[in-house]
Amino acid sequence: MSPDSPPPGSVRSAAEVNDQIRALWLRAGGTLSVQERAEYELLVVEWAAAVRGQVVEAA
Repeated sequence: MSPDSPPPGSVRSAAEVNDQIRALWLRAGGTLSVQERAEYELLVVEWAAAVRGQVVEAA
């Protein structure tokens, strides 16, 4: 993952992670390298966990 990624166990909102995903795609120009693809996959997993956490909080 990128150097500015939070340490494992850190909690970011889905919006924060989504912003980072969008920035990654913009930097990549729409085509991800192997390293960017790996970062993207980790971000998507983090985003999904954040969304689940927000749903649980709302319930």
